Amino acid sequence: MSPDRAVLERAIARGEEEGGSVEFKERLTKDVHLADGRLESLAAQLRHRVLSGDGEATYVVGVTDDGGIAGIGPEAFSESMDVLSLLAEEAGAHIEDVQTWGVEAGDEGADTGIVGVATVREGAVLDTDDEHIVVGTAGHVDHGKSTLVGSLVTGHPDDGEGGTRSFLDVQPHEMERGLSADLSYGVYGFDEHGEPIRMDNPDRKDDRAAVVREADRLVSFVDTVGHEPWLRTTIRGLVGQKLDYGMLVVAADDGPTKTTREHLGILLATELPTIVAITKTDVVQPERVDEVEREVERLLRGAERTPLSVERHGVEAAIEEISEQVVPVVKTSAVTMAGLPVLDELFERLPKTSHEDGEFSMYVDRSYMVTGVGAVASGTIRSGTVEAGDELLLGPMADGSFREVEVRSIEMHYHRVDEARAGRIVGIALKGVREPDIRRGMVLLPRDSDPTAVREFEADVMVLNHPTRIGEGYEPVVHLETVSEAAAFFPEGGQLLPGDTGRATVRFKFHPYLVEEGQRFVFREGRSKGVGTVRSVDTGAE
Repeated sequence: MSPDRAVLERAIARGEEEGGSVEFKERLTKDVHLADGRLESLAAQLRHRVLSGDGEATYVVGVTDDGGIAGIGPEAFSESMDVLSLLAEEAGAHIEDVQTWGVEAGDEGADTGIVGVATVREGAVLDTDDEHIVVGTAGHVDHGKSTLVGSLVTGHPDDGEGGTRSFLDVQPHEMERGLSADLSYGVYGFDEHGEPIRMDNPDRKDDRAAVVREADRLVSFVDTVGHEPWLRTTIRGLVGQKLDYGMLVVAADDGPTKTTREHLGILLATELPTIVAITKTDVVQPERVDEVEREVERLLRGAERTPLSVERHGVEAAIEEISEQVVPVVKTSAVTMAGLPVLDELFERLPKTSHEDGEFSMYVDRSYMVTGVGAVASGTIRSGTVEAGDELLLGPMADGSFREVEVRSIEMHYHRVDEARAGRIVGIALKGVREPDIRRGMVLLPRDSDPTAVREFEADVMVLNHPTRIGEGYEPVVHLETVSEAAAFFPEGGQLLPGDTGRATVRFKFHPYLVEEGQRFVFREGRSKGVGTVRSVDTGAE
């Protein structure tokens, strides 16, 4: 629910003036308002309201023609938003924002319905999918990772106390305010001339929506966790999203740590082109910065990668050479803003790497409930395209089955869209499923697909680190797409030693999942870790 009821009160006070930009609707239904002839007339009405408001109209849903607050149920409100979205599309416009309020009734103050204010803006939804890159950030806690991203997306220098970091905190109340898919914690973009478009205050969802609307190229950041105890969460952020690039931060006052090495290993194991940003260069002497750069270069060479100093070789060389083998290194400070223009140029010019054609698929990373919208599944689209109204399959459920669902609406960075493609981080509101039934690691697929959930698969695995050996029945946690599940390993030959590469059967312990040949995964248990690639799938399993 939106805490600011003044928005609703102002909209009602303006009223439905002839030639005005405000329209009252008690509810909209597909059967009535999308019938022959009605759709055209209502779309024309919407177009008139948008033009009257200089490109923006306000639709108040859940009120009577005279502005009386009536309230409608969650299902009716969701259907009304679906219909309004179709009317807007017909009129060459789109829904930019929806805010909802519970309607109190009686002395007990119980919610009996919902009233909502939808902002409709002229023009089709943005179409920058091919120019939208997603960057996964990693690094030790307190190395300035979130602060650096905060300064990039706002253009504001840090205060030396990590002030810009606060912009990236996801607050629970944000999910109550709308259909948020803000997994990435930060977004900025570039206009047609390559100039940055930033947010003045990322805490305001309108700022984020404006960047998405105005930018010709978008850059989203998946900001992971730097604390060692939460390495599992970091792995999920790096493996479970459809990333184009990785950015590893190393603080100049601390240098590479054990966690730095862990995160670098994960980035390189997933074959992600990576940039290293040396942060906090303002708090140490230049000699120390150079020393840390040399430490980073030794670390990369030890991992059989080639470091490329952007300071010595230039941005052009970094753009041309960055790959799974070549890692550009940039010196930065969020306080002085040194090095941030270099990162701007890299992110503005680096090509997108994660294009995925074919049918739509998305592994679910999170789920939540939005009042007036319903169950929402969020994640990064892995392949294909999804549109509002699409009929999909969601699963596997606990018994391995898949459930039929319908896409109510799609949103990205608080910006409602009618369509999204591979690489987009989105929230998809679903009809036909309860939020408690949605689980991380599930997948959304076209309804006419024929998926089979499995409990085990064959994989080629490499043991990166283990105190002794991996034997039959070894049970680490496997991170594959957004799946994080305990699994038993059964190596060919009975064991694998540190540094070994071999074939193993991997069997999930608790749930079946959709697993496909060629998918890469990370496994970890205690100090042990490794990587693998799915080679064959046992479709005879549950």
